Amino acid sequence: MRKETPICDCELIHGDAVRYVHEKMPSEDLVYDVADFFKVLGDSTRMRILWALEEHELCVCDLAALLSMTKSAVSHQLRELRAASLVAYRKSGKNVFYRLADDHVRQILERAMEHICE
Repeated sequence: MRKETPICDCELIHGDAVRYVHEKMPSEDLVYDVADFFKVLGDSTRMRILWALEEHELCVCDLAALLSMTKSAVSHQLRELRAASLVAYRKSGKNVFYRLADDHVRQILERAMEHICE
């Protein structure tokens, strides 16, 4: 059963609250950047890659085998994740190993999981 969202049934605008919040709002550009960031996270394949990399650094071949995907498809998703600064890599000979970019990414994943599981 769907819960209905309560609707305010008044015409009074709480000017002090609106002004206060308006002053605290981030710029439009920053809001768009954050929305784009969440769009990257909004893909289940990219999320699976991030969860895998949270556990261990892996190369494209490892990820392809783990996720039953082609190397090309994994590479495409990794490009998106790199562009969003969510993953980093290191080269070792002919191999390229990917990992989460930093602890912030790990925290985002953990907080999202906590929120969904509560």
